[in-house]
Amino acid sequence: MVLEDRISDIWGARNPFASGGVWPDRVDQFLVDGVEESDVETWVRGACLLCSNGCGLEVAVSGGRMVGVRGRAEDRINHGRLGPKGLYGWQGEQSGRLTTPLIRRGGELVETDWETAMGAIVERSAALLAERGPLSHGFYTSGQLMIEEYYTLAVIGKAGIGTPHMDGNTRLCTATASAAFQESFGTDGQPSSYTDIDSCDALFLFGHNVAETQTVLWARMLDRLDGPEPPRLVCVDPRRTNVAERASVHLPIRNGTNLALMNAMVHELIATDAIDHDYVAEHTAGLEDLERLTAEATPEWAAEICGVPAADIRRAVEIFATSDRVVSTCSMGFYQSHQATAASCQVNNLHLLRGMLGRPGAGILQMNGQPSAENNREAGCGAALPGFRNWNNPEHVAELAELWNVDPIVIPHWTPPTNANQIFRYAEQGSIGFLWIAGTNPAVSMPELARIRSILGGEQCFVVVSDGYLTETAQLADVVLPAALWAEKTGTYTNVDRTVHLQEKAVDPPGQARSDLDIWVDYARRLDLRDKDGRPLPPWDTPEAAFEGWKACSAGRPCDYSGLTYAQLHEIGGIQWPVTTDTPEGTERLYVDGVFATTAEYCETWGHDLTTGSPVAEADFRAARFEGRAILKTAPYEPAFETPDEEYPLRLTTGRTVYHFHTRTKTSRTVQLNDAAPEVWVELSQPDAFRLGISEGDLVRVSSRRGHIDAPARISHVRDGVVFAPWHYGSQAVTAANELTLSAWDPVSKQPEFKVAAVNVRRLRAGEGPAPAPTITASAPVTPLVRVTGRER
Repeated sequence: MVLEDRISDIWGARNPFASGGVWPDRVDQFLVDGVEESDVETWVRGACLLCSNGCGLEVAVSGGRMVGVRGRAEDRINHGRLGPKGLYGWQGEQSGRLTTPLIRRGGELVETDWETAMGAIVERSAALLAERGPLSHGFYTSGQLMIEEYYTLAVIGKAGIGTPHMDGNTRLCTATASAAFQESFGTDGQPSSYTDIDSCDALFLFGHNVAETQTVLWARMLDRLDGPEPPRLVCVDPRRTNVAERASVHLPIRNGTNLALMNAMVHELIATDAIDHDYVAEHTAGLEDLERLTAEATPEWAAEICGVPAADIRRAVEIFATSDRVVSTCSMGFYQSHQATAASCQVNNLHLLRGMLGRPGAGILQMNGQPSAENNREAGCGAALPGFRNWNNPEHVAELAELWNVDPIVIPHWTPPTNANQIFRYAEQGSIGFLWIAGTNPAVSMPELARIRSILGGEQCFVVVSDGYLTETAQLADVVLPAALWAEKTGTYTNVDRTVHLQEKAVDPPGQARSDLDIWVDYARRLDLRDKDGRPLPPWDTPEAAFEGWKACSAGRPCDYSGLTYAQLHEIGGIQWPVTTDTPEGTERLYVDGVFATTAEYCETWGHDLTTGSPVAEADFRAARFEGRAILKTAPYEPAFETPDEEYPLRLTTGRTVYHFHTRTKTSRTVQLNDAAPEVWVELSQPDAFRLGISEGDLVRVSSRRGHIDAPARISHVRDGVVFAPWHYGSQAVTAANELTLSAWDPVSKQPEFKVAAVNVRRLRAGEGPAPAPTITASAPVTPLVRVTGRER
């Protein structure tokens, strides 16, 4: 059992292993002060919910409260390890919680009872449905709920009410991963497995600071890098992250130029004839178009745009071309940037051109930013139909109508499902008059925050928030409902590599808080939603019954859960879907046979033009006769919507720090985590700071065309011309990084471009010491400081 400090020693002790070996176990544990193992009354099984890794763990319970956690050695994801947020973050659930419903009276939120709160919600909802129909309703959810909850709301929204206005904050983190899979492979769904890291010859990390966003996964990579036969590592990131420090090649490109780099890499792979011609001929389509669109994208051309040497681009491609087994990961540096889907599809294309899919050590991990974002995508609670069904395929709609026993016309399929950007626009206009926000904090997480606050606080839209905390968003709502959080309810979560975990209820929620499942079933019953035969819709009211409903919905689709049971998940831990009678122990990799989901009868989408976002017509998709072949797609590079100029000469990129999760509603209430990164900061390169007369810790103002933030400066290893700001901090408008970002998004995935905006920086006054940024992560200072994160504790 390892009881080390995960603040100053983020990734823990090394357990090196060789290619093809099994990652050694290391069980991490944390118990609150004064509690010994002998005091623990029971250990309750589940999975961590504070990054997208999904580590298996057990919750220590004593006296009816959580008192600690430990990793599960047998779990395939973490082999017992836990990162900083996994070890400590759960403590944030024990303070500052909502315990009673709130309702707005005379402009103020005041405590009320559930009957009054639900009565007000249903009264407004029913009136709008009667007066204006289902298009008056919108639902905006999270990437942190359970599939039982997502699917329940999907049934309510799509089969009961009939609104297309449903999306999640997964639009902000993982929409591009979903879009890239659909464009390349015909459907969503991660093709590869974390175990591929155990036997790969090379690792390519595209815009993925895994060392901070998925600490246990980085520990797995480190144990390979420190073992025999280490893989070569290529890192694409404008900051010198901990990943970049271990890289064979670091490409610190200008943010917003990802597609230029990727087109050049594909160009070079083709030009040097480093492709698997047999695999490409048998299993892909579109090579001629790909060659045409990248013909002029030489490394020299990309070097001018990206600001990195052409020789380094060639060296990166050489590593890809000469490795037998490559694992590529892709994350927010690509997804929240310009031409996101096209750049991410090029990552897929590199693997398709080399035949690097469906075998151990060769695969793609298009990452999620949230722990159960995969569930949101699967269950249809976001802008999609459940089970990765095609909203534009009448047969898929008919399948759902039969399953739900409703008329197909009720299910919204006359237009694409509404993405979050449109939902907030409709709420701004008032055409959406009822907006329910669950488990997320758009008043901090969305771009152009002044606009979002105006929408949420306006009278044109009735806003309901269900959450565990009185967040910045909840403070603007008309009704606030206290929700149960992690380990206070039972249900399943699915992580990045399709691993399903069962989280079992460990403790009761505080006060009058209820699970989101219970809240939504209550809402449906009060609205009297029913199917064609008059039975309640949805027909369940317990987590396990909801899971059985989801299993029926997923059967025969790519994300097939039909062979899974709660008992199986309790006993084994994480299991990868699809799980069927033919694959009762799960499926480690998809597309092992090189057959993809691109038949017209099965696919999730007909596809899009990656430049304009225009949908491909069904007739054109059928005429192309992909018939199970992957699709090689890209687009020409174009400059970002906003680029530096004389007034705003620097490029802003936002991101995360290892010690916080999203908008800090939980981690800010955790002493260990908050002490490590208590306040916002901004990062400048040493040359930029010198030119602007800024020293470490000086208070600076970063301004864009939309607003400004004031924060201490960290002089870091970010590339010249780039300003980095963590986006977690939003308790005051002047500290929220998304005050600066713009309402621009990718034409296909509709994911906002948080990582590309033009800003200027000026010094306000001298600081009172170093910036409050961590010193042992990508935010490490150029000049060593006396303070070292965690060691003064």
